[in-house]
Amino acid sequence: MNHITQTPTPTRQFSVRISSTRRGARLARRLAVRQIESWGREAEAAAQVVAELAANAATHGRVPGRDFRMTLAEVGGTLRIEVTDTRGERAPGRRDTDEEDESGRGLLLVETFADRWGVVSGPAPGKTVWAELDQGPPTP
Repeated sequence: MNHITQTPTPTRQFSVRISSTRRGARLARRLAVRQIESWGREAEAAAQVVAELAANAATHGRVPGRDFRMTLAEVGGTLRIEVTDTRGERAPGRRDTDEEDESGRGLLLVETFADRWGVVSGPAPGKTVWAELDQGPPTP
């Protein structure tokens, strides 16, 4: 007997292309908060995750003239955040930082707020960094 596992279809989804700039990263955070709150969900933790992933896309995943894509999807009680940029050869990773370092803690913050996160290659030549936040059953 074969069991086929299907990925659940998102009950809600929002996707937008945004310029790979610091201003674009700030816009991504604002758009995410507005969208998540319109779904009747708490947006504070997701806003922190989006801010870090979008800032990384604008800083480390930037190719001049190319945008990044932010996608939000709610499947059951899980909010999935995806940020896709065009620098697939630059995979993110946590690094050790000193107290005096002014940067380098972004993925530590993502780990703090998200229940799971990861990176997938593609679509070529890019990569998608994703994070999931378990939020409980959606309200009707």
